[in-house]
Amino acid sequence: MRLFDLVAVLLVLAAGFSYLNHRLLKLPSTIGLMALTLAASILLVVVGQFIPGLRTQAEGFVRRIDFSEAVLHGMLGFLLFAGALHIKLHDLARWRTPIAVLATAGVVISTLLVGGLSWLVFSMLGIEVRPIYCFLFGSLIAPTDPIAVLGLLKQFGAPKALEVKIAGESLFNDGVAVAVFLGLLAFTTEHETPTFVSVTTHFLRDAGGGIVFGLAIGWVAFRLFKSVDNYQVEVLLSLALVAGGYAAAEYLHVSAPIAMVVAGLLVGNQGRSLAMSSTTVERLDDFWEIIDEILNAVLFVLLGLEVLILTFTGRLLFAGLLLIIVVLAARFVAVGLPITVMRRWRAFEPYTIRIMTWGGLRGGLSVAMALSIPAMVAGKSVPERDVILAVTYVVVSFSILVQGLTVGPLVRRWK
Repeated sequence: MRLFDLVAVLLVLAAGFSYLNHRLLKLPSTIGLMALTLAASILLVVVGQFIPGLRTQAEGFVRRIDFSEAVLHGMLGFLLFAGALHIKLHDLARWRTPIAVLATAGVVISTLLVGGLSWLVFSMLGIEVRPIYCFLFGSLIAPTDPIAVLGLLKQFGAPKALEVKIAGESLFNDGVAVAVFLGLLAFTTEHETPTFVSVTTHFLRDAGGGIVFGLAIGWVAFRLFKSVDNYQVEVLLSLALVAGGYAAAEYLHVSAPIAMVVAGLLVGNQGRSLAMSSTTVERLDDFWEIIDEILNAVLFVLLGLEVLILTFTGRLLFAGLLLIIVVLAARFVAVGLPITVMRRWRAFEPYTIRIMTWGGLRGGLSVAMALSIPAMVAGKSVPERDVILAVTYVVVSFSILVQGLTVGPLVRRWK
């Protein structure tokens, strides 16, 4: 099947399920798409018991899609740039300390807690998983996805400050978590024992390099925007900034996700106010809003289809259910500990910890990172890959379908 055919099928599925969700389910777009695609995939598995050829064809289609490559080295840069483009720097600056702490220390705390507790869960169930892979799981399940929950927070009247904290944390913890994950993943292929110093050095190099590179390409784009007044050219320049900048950041081995967030903030604030006409601002916003909607629709359809090619056993499903509790507990500590400390010198809404814990949804990025774990290292198979894939999918599915559907009413109740 040609690349065009794959894209065509995904777009048709995304459009069809979006229509059904809008007409029938009326759920938040991403949650509805995930639910419908997952239901269709499970139906294919059931029908495939009677028509084996149908399931084989469906699995063959999904296996042709490199989910990890599509997300980590394709969609992620565009999604992060589009998200950062609409964040106001003055809102971000007001809550810069909580956002910075939650996106860094929060990710580290979550990684360590989930890594250690998941090793205990796997050991208790007799599932052999080396510690380094447990911490890999901890890092890949740490980033949160605000797409599904922000609309619900607005609908149920959550304070603007809470929306800013959730959106800001998510934008930056994606890049931080990817940097931590890639640092740990490097040790699985290099046969070295990771130390605190080595992991920290790797992280600082990636994250710091990503910030500097994002500022550099954002400044270049700002100068180009300022030198021309033609929205078609400026939209095209923004596309080049994301596609070219993300590819260049990966080539330079700095954090491409963080670079896109920084560049998006620079263009969305300084670029808008000092380098663009009102017409360009309007067209640029419309363009990136559409890009964001399309990519999220395709991403959540892909997420629902992945169930067709994953290996599940009763023991792995049980491990996944236990790890849902572990991940939520780690999220509660990773959010609650920093906020409790920071409450000594600044005010937070009394329900902030609860909403940020339950509203910290996991998304396609976690599954993409799990899929990027190599199946073979130095000619030897990596049995942990299938284990991590299965439990990651269980946690992500629960997060989107259960937490995503209940966080809105809980916001209203807690208020």
